[in-house]
Amino acid sequence: MKNVSLKLSIILTIAVAFLFFDKFSGTEAEEESTSNEQKDEKIYQNVAIAYVHSDSLLANYDFMKDIESELGELSQKYEKEYQNRAQGLQNEINDFQRTAQNLTVAQGKALEENLMKKQQNLRVYQEDLSRKLRQKEAELNNELYKTISDYLKEYGDANNLQLVLTYSRGSDVLYANDGLEITNEVIDGLNKAYNEKEATAASE
Repeated sequence: MKNVSLKLSIILTIAVAFLFFDKFSGTEAEEESTSNEQKDEKIYQNVAIAYVHSDSLLANYDFMKDIESELGELSQKYEKEYQNRAQGLQNEINDFQRTAQNLTVAQGKALEENLMKKQQNLRVYQEDLSRKLRQKEAELNNELYKTISDYLKEYGDANNLQLVLTYSRGSDVLYANDGLEITNEVIDGLNKAYNEKEATAASE
């Protein structure tokens, strides 16, 4: 599951680094007479920035926990299915090896070709299960990205934010004032919305 968590962490990092651009006050005459450089300076002076700790968000977002649980269960299910088929094929191979000396050359060749074909089919089956798992993971990742992005749009509009960053060890942000942190508020808001959605779905 480490790879799953890493991929989801990357998805989260992209999602929370979302820009919210608002129009700033000022008359049309003033805007027309202001140079591009002055406009940029005005924007920079009025940018409202906040940040979230990605590690905390990943660890406390209920949807994230459900995603990891669902992918873990699906992975175990596919692994069990593959192992059952692999064990069945291994039993057939063992039987063939025990009885090979009692078979004619033609019978032995036919059985050997059949077992080789089953081995190829088993590899195809394993690849198909891996493809299904990756597909499900991508589907959940996209849903996670959309959920966080949509919430941050609402949160940003409600709190007049133009920029929300993700802050964690190894990120490009080397320092951030504690007063700019909105991690808990975002987690609470996301969990409230997610749990309400799950409750509604369960009651239908």
